[in-house]
Amino acid sequence: MDYYRILITYSETGGGHRCAAEAIKTAIDEIVQSTADAPNIEVFAEAIVENSNLLNRSFVELYNYLLRYHQAWVKYYIGWIEMFKPNDNWLGYRLCCVAVKASLQRIEPAIVISVHPMVNHYTARALKDMGMAETTRFVIVVTDPNANLWSGWACSDADLTFAPNDLARDRLIELGVESSRIPTLGMPIEPEFTRRAKVGRHELLFELKLDPERFTILLSAGWAGSEAIRDIYQALQQVKKPIQVIILCGHNDKLFAIMNEEKEGSVLPTVVLAFTESLSSLMSAGDLLVTKGGGLTTFEAIARRLPMALDLRTEAMPQESGTVKMLIEAQLAKPIHEPRDIVDIVESLERVYDREARALPTAHNLDCVDAIYDIAETILDLLPRKPESNVLVSNIVGV
Repeated sequence: MDYYRILITYSETGGGHRCAAEAIKTAIDEIVQSTADAPNIEVFAEAIVENSNLLNRSFVELYNYLLRYHQAWVKYYIGWIEMFKPNDNWLGYRLCCVAVKASLQRIEPAIVISVHPMVNHYTARALKDMGMAETTRFVIVVTDPNANLWSGWACSDADLTFAPNDLARDRLIELGVESSRIPTLGMPIEPEFTRRAKVGRHELLFELKLDPERFTILLSAGWAGSEAIRDIYQALQQVKKPIQVIILCGHNDKLFAIMNEEKEGSVLPTVVLAFTESLSSLMSAGDLLVTKGGGLTTFEAIARRLPMALDLRTEAMPQESGTVKMLIEAQLAKPIHEPRDIVDIVESLERVYDREARALPTAHNLDCVDAIYDIAETILDLLPRKPESNVLVSNIVGV
């Protein structure tokens, strides 16, 4: 029986990269389980950026701190990265190479998949240094669905670079990636967002002690837990029609405590949640998602046909600004430039009972919500196959 290992590398800078890694793992698992002649495949996922050295861990922590408290400063962080390119210089490689090589040596992967722009060049260089470049295939799955993507996504040494749409593909070509090496398939979102929710609207809202018939707003602070949602929640008190709110605080215990205090003085039925694994069911149960323009979150909402209001009171981060523009132009989202805007948005919306049966716009692959299977199948096709392979065993290891 053939046996292969696959390594997925990501970072906990926000939650999108980890979500993409988990989506790829899920799709690979489902494909090999349903294929009679699939080889034995073991998949590992590692947060390789922050685990490579203390300096990189500090950069990750700084990025998440800025997401929580000073999102307007993220553009300066990104500007510094783009100027000095610590992801693609000799000093950065010297700091990272020991950890990267250790992972490659320990796992001996047949394929390495990167879902983060800061590890691509170091991974490709480490594969060359270790003499593994001829036998280990290296692929990149881009999670910025627009032309303003991080330049670190573009690595000419990758065998394939998966682009979510034409906007990202064209930018990758401008950055030097060969067009023949850019499959343009869609965003790598978890398959569960394209399926019937595990918990239905009525059951979920009843469990939360909310009214299943009332217009329900998901107010998301993102994975890091931005405290900027507090002003929007206060503005929602001015909405005249009956509404209720579910606040998602992400990984921010301080925000969780703050919003629980806020709801005590509110006239709105409100539930405050910390980070939750049931986002797919919540998106199915909600009528409006208030969030920032993160690529994975917004495309998960698209898969659920969930209307969005995007918080633009602070300028969108560079890698998200193109996504915001695209979603607004496609009429999948409306902008919030000041707190009062959310009142008008909510007042103008009504519940859509057959929402998830509706067609999506085809521009920029917005309708390719199940692209993760095409991505996973294309990756698996890179594995060498022997004619006698006829036994299927799938082990998913890691996150």
